[in-house]
This record gives sequence, C-alpha cells and structure tokens, in this order.
Amino acid sequence: MTSNDPTAGRAATAAPAPTTATAGTTVVGGTSVSDHAGTWTLDAEHTSVEFHTKAMWVLGVRGTANALRGGGTVGEDGAVSGKLVIDATSIDTRNKRRDAHLQTADFFDTMRHPTIELEATGVRFVSPGRAEVTGTLIVHGQGRPITVPADVEVDDGSVTLSAEVAIDRSEWGMTWAKMGAGLRNRVVVHARFTKD
Repeated sequence: MTSNDPTAGRAATAAPAPTTATAGTTVVGGTSVSDHAGTWTLDAEHTSVEFHTKAMWVLGVRGTANALRGGGTVGEDGAVSGKLVIDATSIDTRNKRRDAHLQTADFFDTMRHPTIELEATGVRFVSPGRAEVTGTLIVHGQGRPITVPADVEVDDGSVTLSAEVAIDRSEWGMTWAKMGAGLRNRVVVHARFTKD
C-alpha cells in the first residue's frame, strides 16, 4: 500500500457545523472581542485535531494529531495574539507504513520540522457565536497567511473554538502526489482554552 497525504496547507474554504449550546454553555455574541480580555491557555487534553483527505483518488483517509501547547492574550482594545502548536510526529492514520512516509521529506519532514503552528494575530466576530481568526499557518517550515472561520462557545472560564477548513498542502511545498494522493485536505479542530 502506498502513502498518502494528510493535513497542512492554506485555507481555501470552510464549513464549520452550526454551534449548539449545551446546558451551562453560553454562545459568545458577535459584538466585542475585548469582552474576553485576559490571558488564555490551551487545554490540550480537551483539544482535538483531525484531517480528511483522499488516497488513490477516491479512498477516504482520516488522521489525527496531538496538540502540544498553545495560548493567547486578548487586550482591552480587542487586540489578539496567540499560538496553537501541533505535534507533526504524532500524526496517526492507522496505517504504519503511511504514517512513516508522512514523517519524511515528501511530506512533513519532521526531523527538521516537528511541529505545525498557527500564529493568530486577530479575531473578529462576524455573527453571534461565529468568528474569523486570522494569522499565519506554519507547516513544513513555511508560513502562509490564513483566515479560519470558527464557532465560539464560552463556558464558565473557558472558551472553545471549533473550526473546519480546506487547505492545499502544495502551497506549503508538499507536492508529493503519486498514486492519487490528494493535495487538498479538510482539517477539523476543536480547541479549548481556559482563562488564567
């Protein structure tokens, strides 16, 4: 069986599922980012990263990766800075041969670039419970601008961002596409942050 690709690339389209509030959860309104001023730390244990792509042109492949660390600050003026760091060496597609190939220079080249990083430089609400996160996505040692639509929920000192975005890994220099390996990937992230 040959290798295929997973995630990494630049935002193109996105279609997050509608946010549904559960008991005790308040959906963040689309008014002011500064309402959430403070310092926030990623809760890696309650954060998930998965990707969906194609192998041999039509076969669906699902993989996961572990979030290592992250956090950010929101200023009283609404200015935002933050980072989410993903362990590229943890990518798991339930196929050992494929996973080993993903670690090589054909894909993530994890000996030189062991992490995938999203550096956020801004957040703006576009509607109640819905925001756009702008920043730079660094994959394979290359950074590209990205805008990620996300559903936002706040619950007693925590905020969860749920995002789904389509990316083309070739924009990050990963162009290996033999045996029908797809260049486009759908990445789904649920990231929980707690206020310090």
